[in-house]
Order: sequence, then structure tokens, then C-alpha cells
Amino acid sequence: ALENLHRIDTVVLDKTGTLTAGKPAVTDMIPNGISEVQLMKIAASLEKQSEHPFAKAILTKAGKLKLLEVTEFETVPGRGVSGIVNGVRYFGGNEKLMREKDICVPHYEELAKQGKTLLYFAAENGNYLGAIAAADVLKFDSVTAVETMKKLHLDVVMLTGDNEDVARAIGAQAGITHVISDVLPGDKAGAVAKLQKEGRSVLMVGDGINDAPALVTADVGMAIGAGTDIAMESAQVVLM
Repeated sequence: ALENLHRIDTVVLDKTGTLTAGKPAVTDMIPNGISEVQLMKIAASLEKQSEHPFAKAILTKAGKLKLLEVTEFETVPGRGVSGIVNGVRYFGGNEKLMREKDICVPHYEELAKQGKTLLYFAAENGNYLGAIAAADVLKFDSVTAVETMKKLHLDVVMLTGDNEDVARAIGAQAGITHVISDVLPGDKAGAVAKLQKEGRSVLMVGDGINDAPALVTADVGMAIGAGTDIAMESAQVVLM
């Protein structure tokens, strides 16, 4: 692994939990035809069973709000969640999920340009309930780390499931111009393989379950020590 590291010319950094703290917080509530409390109640009830960092941000914001009972909960990988509340199926997730369900939602470009991720909420009858924006801040040493890698003449790439506006905003904050956005969890390894096909020698750095295949695919996989066990098992190098 150390010998291969010497030959690396491209570093691929996962965004959430690697470049960022992985602990997002809710920044904006944008209800549509309902109150902020009603929007938060439905959102938090849906997200309660989700493992996503943004779900935790919504539950933190909801505080002691009395939540609704959700049945037939489903996770839609890379898109969001759905569940039935009082006989009605609700969806919560990104713009892709809303498009797939034929629900028309506004595109909050200004918030996206600030690096905020938007989660939309709607009922299956097409009734759009509103959006919640959350932001995940860079780790205190991410900018310095990226600068150091650039001084070593490495091409630094950020890999994320965020849409292009959000990804570019966060990339700019970190000093990264090569950003690969809209990547579904299962497609991270494919993004690494594509760079390898271009003749690059790739180091992948990640911390999550969905980073594991990409860590294995890369010439060298490096896991953040505070990450998931599967990421650390998949990597050749673990940063303590």
C-alpha cells in the first residue's frame, strides 16, 4: 500500500464525513401551504427511521415535537424515504425522487449555491408540502489538507451525491475545482474506475458504508478512523 501511494497522481475525497464534519444542521424551513410546525412534524416522522446524516439534523431540529406514526417505511437509495401517515403515503428526499414521483417542486438555486442541501416533502397525490435546507460544514483542516495535496502535484477530486450547485459550492470552499456530483451510493466505485481508465493512479479516501466498494476499486483505499467498520475493513490504510 505504501509503495502504491508513492505512485498516486489523483486523490478522490468522499464529501460527507471526510471533507465535511458529517454532522449537518437545519438552516432553512420553506413550507408550502402548511405551517413550519406541520412540515417539521411530517418530515421528522418520516426521517425517524432513516440512517442518513440529514435525517439526524431534522430530528435534532424537531426536538420534543410529538411525532406521527409511520407505517410501511421505505428507503429509496440515493433519493430519500417514504412512508404512510394516517392512510396517506408521503415522500421525503431530493429533487430526483420528486421528479420520479411526478411532483413539481421549486429549484432553490440561491440556497444550493450557498452549499445547502434541500430535502423536499410531498404527498403521493402530488401535494407539495415544502422543503427543508441543511448544511454540513467543512472539517477545520480540510482546506489545509487540500492545499498540501496540491503542493504534492496531486489532482484532488471531490465525490458526492449532492447536486451540481451544492457540490460546486462546497468544492469551492475546500479549494477543489474537480467535482463529481449526483453520484448514487452504488456508483462511487464506477467513478473511481472511470478515472483509472483515463490512466490515473487513484487514492480513494472515505468513511462510510457506501464508500467500501470504491475503497476496494482504487489503487489505494484509505479510510477515516472514525468511520464505519466496513470502510476500515475495505481500506488498505486507516487514518487513526
